[in-house]
Amino acid sequence: MTHGPGEVVITGVGLAVPGASTPDALLRRTACPVTGPDPEPFDTAARIGRRGHRYKDRATRLALCAALEALRDADLLPSDGESDSPADAPSDSPSDRETVTVPGDTVGVVASSNLGNLDTACLTTTAIAERSAVDLSPMSLPNASSNVIASWVAIRHGLRGPNLMLCNGPTSGLDAVHWGAALVAAGRVRRVVVVGAETHNAVVEDLLGRSAGELLDGAAALVVEGARWAEARGARGVAVLGPYERRAGLTGCVEALLPDAAAPGVWFTPERYAEGPAGAVPVPRAVPRYDVTGAVGRASGALGVLQCVAAVGWLARAATTTGAEPVESAERVESAEPAEPDAGAGSGTAFGAGPGSARDPVPVSRQALITSGDDTADAVAGLLLRPTPDRSHPHPARAPLISMECSR
Repeated sequence: MTHGPGEVVITGVGLAVPGASTPDALLRRTACPVTGPDPEPFDTAARIGRRGHRYKDRATRLALCAALEALRDADLLPSDGESDSPADAPSDSPSDRETVTVPGDTVGVVASSNLGNLDTACLTTTAIAERSAVDLSPMSLPNASSNVIASWVAIRHGLRGPNLMLCNGPTSGLDAVHWGAALVAAGRVRRVVVVGAETHNAVVEDLLGRSAGELLDGAAALVVEGARWAEARGARGVAVLGPYERRAGLTGCVEALLPDAAAPGVWFTPERYAEGPAGAVPVPRAVPRYDVTGAVGRASGALGVLQCVAAVGWLARAATTTGAEPVESAERVESAEPAEPDAGAGSGTAFGAGPGSARDPVPVSRQALITSGDDTADAVAGLLLRPTPDRSHPHPARAPLISMECSR
């Protein structure tokens, strides 16, 4: 089966959050929040080793952990025993550089974090104001750069494609997923690591006026990849990216993604979304709702990426149940399955409508609706995530380079 250049799939996911190591575990924690003591903070040293900690802030270390897991899940890192670790590295210590098995210039990075290195930036400016720049450590100063997370992910894994950092408010995570997919669909790269990371500390708590227990200390990552490139290397997508929308309000965003009041299979709501009166809610009440921030804390710039990981868990679970119904669904949506929405509805972008693409019709009732943002903010972003079609080819042909692709 030949895929068009516009179709983009998720081939790997990674989590670095307390108490949830897989998409299904994140989904279960979201559906049934755990009572009692909070889980222990995520141990970054157990995944990236002490050498991976050197001169890096907490948000960067969390992002490195999630990105590492996503790349492993996508089969883009060498198997055990084939790493490029130095010969004198301890056998139980992960390498501080694990290069991908594909050309580095075919992989880009898009990271999202609104508050990740806020403590470093504030402490740096305070030190300069109260004393002088001479007191600053040259090793910690790079952490004050706003793009430090995206840069370290690329450096650690030898990723030489486009490198972007988004700090775009409550929609930042979904915006990062969109721009990662846009880079792939445009032919700039074959795949992109999308990372969302946030942490809590005294500076963040003071700025937001919230305690540490209310805030995320973790990260999530996705590998988004052109379906034809994934198939050429024998990888299988776990979800297909559908249309993306960015509107001034939630209702307009949902209506653009789901015309004719179609009911999705599940709705991942904006952070701490409060249901309005009957008729004011843009999604039928029978559709199951999930707010991942109830399980992991207010997630800011990491929210959209966390939502996509949880949605991957829902799609996998739905695929194993009768009629593709999710386990947590309290009641079946009583409506006929509507036709798939127009990929070009509104001002959104669909990543499955490129020339020559072969898209299988997917009922909206089997798709996950993801929204981030607030009607009181400047925008709301939305994305549809679809199950992966059952496609296979015994001998996939080597995919030719696209004219715009920065690759050898």
